[in-house]
Amino acid sequence: MTTEKLYFYPVWLRVWHGFNALGILVLIVTGISMQWSIDSPLINFSLAVKLHNIAGVVVSIGYLLFFAGNLFTVNGKFYRVKPKGLGKRLVRQARYYLCGMFKNEEPPFPLSEKRKFNPLQKYSYILVMYLLMPLVVITGLALLFPELIIEEVYHLSGIFLTAVFHSALGFLISIFLIVHLYVASIGKNPLKNYRSIVTGWHEINH
Repeated sequence: MTTEKLYFYPVWLRVWHGFNALGILVLIVTGISMQWSIDSPLINFSLAVKLHNIAGVVVSIGYLLFFAGNLFTVNGKFYRVKPKGLGKRLVRQARYYLCGMFKNEEPPFPLSEKRKFNPLQKYSYILVMYLLMPLVVITGLALLFPELIIEEVYHLSGIFLTAVFHSALGFLISIFLIVHLYVASIGKNPLKNYRSIVTGWHEINH
C-alpha cells in the first residue's frame, strides 16, 4: 500500500475555515440566546446582540475572502457544476452512505487531484456557500441597518419577515454544520480529515 499526499487546503483556505467555524459557532450560540432570552438566556441579551453582530461582520468579511479565493485560485475548480449524469452520481453516493460504507465497500468517488469532494459533498457545499450564505449575510446586514428594509410586506412588518427568514437560514446552516462534522469523521481514521484542514495535506492510500 502506498500513500499519496494531496495539497487540498492552501493557507488562505485554512485561515478562512478556522475563522468561519469560530464565527458560525458564536452566531449559533448568541442567536439561540437572543431567540429565547426571556425564558432561559445562554448569554445576557445585550451582550449576545453585540457578539452576534461582531461575529456576523467577521463571517461576512470571511465569506468575501472565500468567494474571491475560489474566483482567483485553482480551488474554484472543485465547485464547478457538472449537470450531466448528476442524478446518478448523487444516488450512487447516497447509496454508499446508507449501506455501502457499512459493508466496507470502496467509495464510488474516491478523492484525487481533480476531485476534492464526492457529489453529495460538492453540491451541498455549493448550496450552502453560494445560496444560503449570501442570503444570511444580506438579511443579517439588513437587520444591522433596519432602515434599508421595506417597512411593510402584505401588512406584515418587513423587519419581522427579515428576522424570521434570517433565523430560518441560520437553522439550515446549523444543520449543515452538524452533518458536515459527521461526514468529516467518516473513514478508517475519524481524525484524518480534521488533520488535513490543519496541515493542508490530505493522505490517500492506494
